[in-house]
Amino acid sequence: MSTEASPGEPHGLPPLDAREFERALTELKGSFQRGAENPNGFQLRDCRSCSSCMFCSSCQDCYHCTHCERCQQCSNCTHCKDCTGCHLSAYCTKCARCVGSKYLDHCESCADCTYCFGCVGLSKKDFHILNRPYDKKTYFDVVAKLKKLIR
Repeated sequence: MSTEASPGEPHGLPPLDAREFERALTELKGSFQRGAENPNGFQLRDCRSCSSCMFCSSCQDCYHCTHCERCQQCSNCTHCKDCTGCHLSAYCTKCARCVGSKYLDHCESCADCTYCFGCVGLSKKDFHILNRPYDKKTYFDVVAKLKKLIR
């Protein structure tokens, strides 16, 4: 089949009847499903329906993530673990629906935050535990104790 369009055939497609169209579409869908479990992925282990991800393991429905583990429905994340619905984030653990954040642990619905532990709904905050601010040194001391208690 020629890919150049002729005057009577726009986009180079030959005239198709409904049955030929359905057959061609079914064939196209089948070939996509067979070869597209993790399209454009590289070195993925036990991932499902992840696209353009690299070095991830046990992730599902993620896009453009790297070095993530057990994440679901995340995009553009790196080094995250056990997260769901996070985007543009890095080094987050057990978080949900966080965006543009780094070094969060057990957080939900936080945006543009850094170093938060057990926080919910914060925006543009740093060094918070349970939505309360801490100085940098105290934050790391308290988080180390909390991690020993809950893990």
